[in-house]
Amino acid sequence: MTYSVVEWLPIFITEATFKIVTESLTFCHRQKQLRINAHVIMPTHMHMIVFDADFNNERLIQTLADFRKFTGRQLSDYCCDHFPRSFAETLRAQATADRDRRLWQPSRHPEAIQTEPFWQQKLDYLHDNPRRKGLVRSPQDWRYSSAAWYFSDGKAETDVPLTPIVW
Repeated sequence: MTYSVVEWLPIFITEATFKIVTESLTFCHRQKQLRINAHVIMPTHMHMIVFDADFNNERLIQTLADFRKFTGRQLSDYCCDHFPRSFAETLRAQATADRDRRLWQPSRHPEAIQTEPFWQQKLDYLHDNPRRKGLVRSPQDWRYSSAAWYFSDGKAETDVPLTPIVW
């Protein structure tokens, strides 16, 4: 899954905005059976490899919808209260009939992962994203990513609970 902020606003630049997402993912893991296999949160978007603990696709769809709604509201509120006025104006300009502002772009880019080579390709891509964008020298140096956990064989601490996939 890829979730991108409208107009590619760089909102993931403070500890507070990252925390909204990581705490919500942790809640979804504990309360909604979401399993996070890998993730990276970039300044303007995030990538995740996720699945339902019981492979219940309906519950997974609902959990991800709840995650988007909750984080969208929390992040919008934070942006309106703490970022320059232009951020709030951009979020309001993206409003639709059912909401007064929009944080996440409507597209999610879901892709089913059915083979280990495809999983490895996606895992490598999302972990290497901060290095490719010049934010860090090594993927495992980006805090808001599961890369360090993978590079340490599961020994590094993470901000969200991770669930490995055994092929």
